[in-house]
Amino acid sequence: MSGQPQLFRESEPTVLREAENSGEGSKKTTPVWLQRLSLFVLVLFCVYLGVLVMVLPWWTRVWDQNMFIQARPWLAAILHNGAVKGFISGLGLLDIWIGISEAVHYRDYRG
Repeated sequence: MSGQPQLFRESEPTVLREAENSGEGSKKTTPVWLQRLSLFVLVLFCVYLGVLVMVLPWWTRVWDQNMFIQARPWLAAILHNGAVKGFISGLGLLDIWIGISEAVHYRDYRG
């Protein structure tokens, strides 16, 4: 649209644009300690959430006496089914497996 004025002026210096075009720009990588910390947090989160999701359907105090489920009888009929509980527990096992798999296949990216 040639009739409209330019709203933003170019903020990048020409030196940076030339370095990007020539391929001489260096890629900054995340420090190794931060990579390892983020892996630890991810694995801890996946395992914790997986154990919670795996155990929760079989914990009768939380699952069967839940006011949210008791207020909806059609949902209670579905969620009290053993196959549904097993499916939800399987999702918890899958989450644990994902966390452990991330820890086993971890590699440091050093620049």
